[in-house]
Amino acid sequence: MMERMAAEGLPYGERTMTYNSRLAQEVGKWADTQPGGEVFHDAMFRAYFVATENISDPEVLVRQAEGAGLSGEAAREVIESRSFKAAVDADWKRSYQAGVTGVPTFVAGGYGLVGAQPYEMLEQLVVEAGKEAKA
Repeated sequence: MMERMAAEGLPYGERTMTYNSRLAQEVGKWADTQPGGEVFHDAMFRAYFVATENISDPEVLVRQAEGAGLSGEAAREVIESRSFKAAVDADWKRSYQAGVTGVPTFVAGGYGLVGAQPYEMLEQLVVEAGKEAKA
């Protein structure tokens, strides 16, 4: 992953730990319901892959939500109440049914790629999906 990020000129920290992202997914699902919430996803990517923060820590999630312009108080409520747990469970179920085995997974026209991929592979995925759509 470091090699691919470097090849694209993207920042990438030296992660030595992998953290459970479940609460981050729930806060992310909530963020999707908020105006401007898409900024949270980029903030979380940077927190985890660049700053190597512990994204299972509720305080990190609240701080990232606030940094993305969202309500820290509302984010804390989502974490404490687990109010988006069922929505994330449904996403996981759909992913499992679709054959997703890792993240990221890219799907187009019934074709899929699992894992971080070079641009050329993503381009090939779109081209193949386009051929299928024209047929």
